[in-house]
Amino acid sequence: MTLMSKRLPTTVVGSYPVVKGSGVRALMDPLKHAVEVAVADQIDAGIDIISDGQVRGDMIRAFTSHLPGIRGSSVVGKVQPAQRPITLADTKYALSRHPKVKGILTGPSTLAHGLSLETPFYRNKDELVLDLAQALAVEAGYLQDAGVTLLQIDEPIFSTGAANIAVGREAVNAIVGRLRVPVCLHVCGGLERVIDDVLRTDVAVFDFEFANNPQNLEVLSGKDLRGRMIGCGCVDSADPGVESVEAIRKRIEAGIDVFSPEAMLIDPDCGLRMQSRDAALGKLKNMVVAAGEARAEYTG
Repeated sequence: MTLMSKRLPTTVVGSYPVVKGSGVRALMDPLKHAVEVAVADQIDAGIDIISDGQVRGDMIRAFTSHLPGIRGSSVVGKVQPAQRPITLADTKYALSRHPKVKGILTGPSTLAHGLSLETPFYRNKDELVLDLAQALAVEAGYLQDAGVTLLQIDEPIFSTGAANIAVGREAVNAIVGRLRVPVCLHVCGGLERVIDDVLRTDVAVFDFEFANNPQNLEVLSGKDLRGRMIGCGCVDSADPGVESVEAIRKRIEAGIDVFSPEAMLIDPDCGLRMQSRDAALGKLKNMVVAAGEARAEYTG
């Protein structure tokens, strides 16, 4: 599959530094300015598929605080879909500014492991994961209907060994099965122990980190992707420094040695929320230049 006509298109994993507004407008929505800044900076950097910036809280609470059956960090009853869309307004704003936007959901397994069970309704978190998937599928439907190019599901828990990946995969597949838009599964961290299980998920794109975990390239070498794409993390999201264009380009070229350029998306390892705005923007700008240089060399 291809998401764009150009080779090595650029995207983001999602989150961006929060730049809060001020004045009367900020009283109405303190984080609206942060969304606008995140979107504008991604466009300024030249990102091909942007996000809404994921500025409204941490990746767990941003979703669980809206789901009936959850109170704080506790599950107190059957989890149900949110009564109204959670991320749709910010995603629609991004779509009003740029033609290609990635919708983003925190995955059901990662959400479940951020919660404690305080109800007899669920015997274990595996049962919770499957209900969370049904709730998230409703949100995914809103984003699909809004016109996102790609829907990303974040499951950082998969690489830790803490999750039941078989159940997690079933949950992700349940969301995918209700959508027409391509779905990307983002898993950060080392993949040595989990890669075969992860690659059995029915998604169109896998997004992994290779800058901070270069050994993941060796792990993926020789694996059959069955026509799926790879989001190739080539910017270290944990490093506050802005890597040079040359350093990022070398990481992209290392990816090209393993994957077909037609199958690659270029992005940071993870979200950039914990960095300064200047560092985040600098990283994205250098990544876009590096991808352009690699694209020109490959095309030539």
